[in-house]
Amino acid sequence: MSMNVTFWGVRGSIATPSADHMKYGGNTSCVEVNVNDRVIILDAGTGVRLLGECLMRRNLKDYLFLQSHTHWDHINGFPFFSPIYRDDVRIEVMAGHLGELGGIKKVLSSQMCQPTFPVPFAELAANLSFHDFKAGDSFSLGDGIFVRTAPMKHPDGGTGYRIEFEDKSICYITDTEHVIGHPDQDILDLIEGADLVIYDSTYTDEEYPTFKGWGHSTWQEGVRLCKAAHVGQLAIFHHDPSHDDNFMDQVAKDAYKAWPNAFVAREGMTVEIKAESYPNKISVAR
Repeated sequence: MSMNVTFWGVRGSIATPSADHMKYGGNTSCVEVNVNDRVIILDAGTGVRLLGECLMRRNLKDYLFLQSHTHWDHINGFPFFSPIYRDDVRIEVMAGHLGELGGIKKVLSSQMCQPTFPVPFAELAANLSFHDFKAGDSFSLGDGIFVRTAPMKHPDGGTGYRIEFEDKSICYITDTEHVIGHPDQDILDLIEGADLVIYDSTYTDEEYPTFKGWGHSTWQEGVRLCKAAHVGQLAIFHHDPSHDDNFMDQVAKDAYKAWPNAFVAREGMTVEIKAESYPNKISVAR
């Protein structure tokens, strides 16, 4: 038994469809977690468009979205997720930061209102359901899959996720800001002993002071957190739009020197988290 994690979008803030962003990818945040054909989608950035086409080819028609938050780069792929226009598809969407602001359905539908989008939300054909919870809650998804959550430090709020299956776990910790010299205890508690942590690495430590207060972190802080929490591997994620392939190549080299268990997430990359035979070992298709 295993969990597969596929990166469909790894960019932050805005999509970067340019020649010097091809190696690592220009689509914004979208990660697929597949557990025995159970599809869990972390965020609906522009990368979700290609994921939707892939799911239809795989004839999978039941999905769960877990939204970290609802800034544009994490939701603007939703109207282009082709399964939402199919009446034979079931989609559940969950979020942990909008309970007092009208809920996740209100936010997703508002971005499809005229005159900013031509297809009204009410015309979507899929069987859609929406559930709001409070960041910090834990819940079961059935089929032996359990989810723990924690609040993230980000403008307008956000949620970090830990998905557990049998003795394996992956964590999705994006759009969160750290305080220099003070590791976030909520994050440490959530990622403790995880096999894979996908972490907001928008900046480097050198860049961070310029962008303090913008709600993002660094790959170096990700390394520090993962080492302290005995994590298996770190996926450096949510790349800044200004960081082209050459910049990310250097990040990959520097991160490997700092901690060999860290790698830079790349669009199209699949990580298999193995069970039983190779505990805490991750096979990365590069």
